[in-house]
Amino acid sequence: MSYEVLARKLRPSGFDALVGQEHVVRALSHALDNGRLHHAYLFTGTRGVGKTTIARILAKSLNCETGVSASPCGECSICMEVKENRFIDLIEVDAASRTGVDDTRELLENAQYMPARGRYKVYLIDEVHMLSMASFNALLKTLEEPPEHVKFLLATTDPKKVPVTVLSRCLQFQLKNISPQIITEYIAGVLATEEVVFETSAVEVIARSAEGSMRDALSLTDQAIAFGQGKLLQTDVVTMLGVVGRDEVSALLQALAAGSAAQMLQLTAELAERNADFADVLKGLLESLHSMSVDIALEPQPGEFEADELQLYYQIALVGLRDLPIVPDQRSGFEMTLLRMLAFAPQPESTVAPRINAEISPKASPEDGTLGSQAVSSDEGNTGKVHESLEVATAEKKTAELAQTSSQPDTEIEPDLEAKPELGAAEVAEHAPAHGLTQPSSDNNQGLQPAEGDWPVTVNGDALLHWHELVQSLTIGGVARMIAEHSVPLSFALPSIALLLSSQHDMLLSDAQVINLARGLSEVCDQTVNLTVEVGNVKEETPSVYRARLAHERQISAEQSLQADETVKSLLADFGGSIDEVKPA
Repeated sequence: MSYEVLARKLRPSGFDALVGQEHVVRALSHALDNGRLHHAYLFTGTRGVGKTTIARILAKSLNCETGVSASPCGECSICMEVKENRFIDLIEVDAASRTGVDDTRELLENAQYMPARGRYKVYLIDEVHMLSMASFNALLKTLEEPPEHVKFLLATTDPKKVPVTVLSRCLQFQLKNISPQIITEYIAGVLATEEVVFETSAVEVIARSAEGSMRDALSLTDQAIAFGQGKLLQTDVVTMLGVVGRDEVSALLQALAAGSAAQMLQLTAELAERNADFADVLKGLLESLHSMSVDIALEPQPGEFEADELQLYYQIALVGLRDLPIVPDQRSGFEMTLLRMLAFAPQPESTVAPRINAEISPKASPEDGTLGSQAVSSDEGNTGKVHESLEVATAEKKTAELAQTSSQPDTEIEPDLEAKPELGAAEVAEHAPAHGLTQPSSDNNQGLQPAEGDWPVTVNGDALLHWHELVQSLTIGGVARMIAEHSVPLSFALPSIALLLSSQHDMLLSDAQVINLARGLSEVCDQTVNLTVEVGNVKEETPSVYRARLAHERQISAEQSLQADETVKSLLADFGGSIDEVKPA
């Protein structure tokens, strides 16, 4: 005798053998036992959940020789004929291959005749949504008022394509996707009956891969038994299906907890070598994150992740799974999802503005994996204190230097005098900095230290102009240069530089970018630079604003020079022309 696949061998012969559809079995059983039978039933659900099987059991219950009941005998000639698909009064129609209206009319013409052997003539129309609109229209009247001896059993995987006029004439049952737990228990029982050696973890992998379909689960079980030479082992199932086991998902989560991008990328490369489905990997991550979130919610306890981190990672993985079909390739999309988790990992909350220090040697070598002598730290001190490495000048020295620079005429930017409400008018006038831009000092290391008190503080024009020229000399680009472009010096006394970054651009600030900027400054200054970056309200001209102002002034000067030119005036007068306004780039 030839081998019969498990999906056909184990097809339920009665309602009591059905798995995972108790709500449908209960309703049909009560209707059969109480004689409350509808003339048309519509069974909907995904593939392999039991739509056609339920319809055949219902046909058997309606025509069993022992009588109409929810428990057909399964032994009479009619029950056996239904089981073997040769019962003359059970007309099965594949709507996918018989979509035309002529086929439907032929069925309906035969419906008026009495059944040959059974009590009822049962029409089982599978994939009914594939019928044409003309076929549905031809079916409507018969569905509404069929002969007493006719029952219609319709099955479809897409009820949205069935006209509402047909839906309203049927008793509809929505079959659920079978949960992985139920599939696991059922498959384990089947394997025990078949005397097949198996691992529970392997069965769980098959149950998840079946996606709610019992038929798919049984088919995968057949395939896995053949692949494993009569055994069902997790390693064989994972290899066969190309899915990812719990160990790989756990390794990814451990790398995420450690913040190791290199380890995560290495694990991704190993998965790519196995031709793993990265969508399946993301689903595994989602399942693990969900399980960990539930555990923390039920029993809060210290662990690798906090509750807010798990929620963030879950959302990022969910978005990554959604975008995976539209990325250039799955691996790159998966890697970007992991890197996004690292980039947006929650940082410890701080009540003060960020302060980042970096010391980079200009001789740093990228080959050895280090950037010279570097140190990145977060200062948790009070915002009213300046970094201890900076020398604090006295108020008298500050006043004297400000008075010296204020004597040089230039464009001034009015400071916000309300920044220090505790100072009187006389004190404000005494300590007000001069913002005029002068020629750079001959001493490159000359700069004014921040005065005592709350920051932001200002520096004199020499230091500010020197900083503008230094930024122009930088060879670096990207985010690090943008930090420099939107910052002003708090202190400029090499080898120490303290910058104040505009709060409007605080999203640029990170340890890595400060290190890059310190490296660029070290190259320009030809010495190791100890860089400190803070965030605050900038009152002076940043290099970006400074260049924009100079460009505007050059534009105005050029326009005025052109308008004052006698030749241009003559041409305009002779030809009635005009000078178009040209905005600077």
